[in-house]
Amino acid sequence: MSVLESAKFIAEHSQDVRIVPEAIERAAKSILENMKARQYSTKTWNEHPLQPQQRDESTVDWIFLVDVLNFSFWSDLDDGRAPHADRYTVVFDDKPYTGYWSLCAAINRALANGIPITSPAYYAHASPEEFKSIFASATAEPIPMFDQRVSVIHEAGQILLDKFGGSFVNCIRQANSSASTLLRLLIDNFPSFRDIHIFKGREVYFLKRAQILIADLWACFDGQSYGQFHDIDNITMFADYRVPQALCHLGVLEYSSSLMDKLIKGEIIASGSRDEIEIRGNSIWVVELIIRQIKKIDPEQPINAILVDFYVWDTAKELQDQMAVPTHRTRSIYY
Repeated sequence: MSVLESAKFIAEHSQDVRIVPEAIERAAKSILENMKARQYSTKTWNEHPLQPQQRDESTVDWIFLVDVLNFSFWSDLDDGRAPHADRYTVVFDDKPYTGYWSLCAAINRALANGIPITSPAYYAHASPEEFKSIFASATAEPIPMFDQRVSVIHEAGQILLDKFGGSFVNCIRQANSSASTLLRLLIDNFPSFRDIHIFKGREVYFLKRAQILIADLWACFDGQSYGQFHDIDNITMFADYRVPQALCHLGVLEYSSSLMDKLIKGEIIASGSRDEIEIRGNSIWVVELIIRQIKKIDPEQPINAILVDFYVWDTAKELQDQMAVPTHRTRSIYY
């Protein structure tokens, strides 16, 4: 079962999350108009100052490391809407960064200090003490899930050394410009990318970090070189905790009163639980429905799930203090 097939199955069998069909056309028009106004494309990915400025093998190493560690940035101090002032923060070039960008800032800070953090030969064997220094916070709150991050980074580095000649570039070459093949190589060889769960007795696939790794390569290299994939449109939306919140804000997702009560109370939603699977699965499927609607409205508009996800995630970050629905609180290495 593919990610998209999994999402459709979940949407058809959900109890506490509902897609709002009558809101899809309005959301599609809004997203399309805003993406056009902002000239949203792969080039938008490269505009952030923390993104790599080079386009070579070192960039591939940077992207791979970031997406190995691209999970669980919400703070125990947050209320699910606005970020707390004392949450995990990394200062780089005199600017503070939180959330996902704190990870990018920590990696760039290490590189600027001469630490070869993006080299598998280094991070496969670096000590927890070295990682504590690399991911040091400007606040009292440390990076979430530190022990799990050390574990997955050691594991990924060793696999690259043992199977892929010490570089993810060789994994990309084996994929022969196929996103689907690269996705399979990732989940077959790297256990931490196996974002697969059981729902209603069936395996369902989300593969958030594996898919976003491919998407980041595609966007960074503007569909060329290491980012060239002839089947890139097979990649779906990336089911995390920020985009579902934005989809609720757009009115295309609705949560039951019991689920909303859990989110408002800040209860932990267990990884692999029915609530979590329904939130993530319905998010993927409703984005697919939005994309289909956008293509009906404007068949000439270049669009896919990656661009819509990037846009919705960026918008959610910009409007996070205006969101009526809190993010769900799940601690997981998968997102």
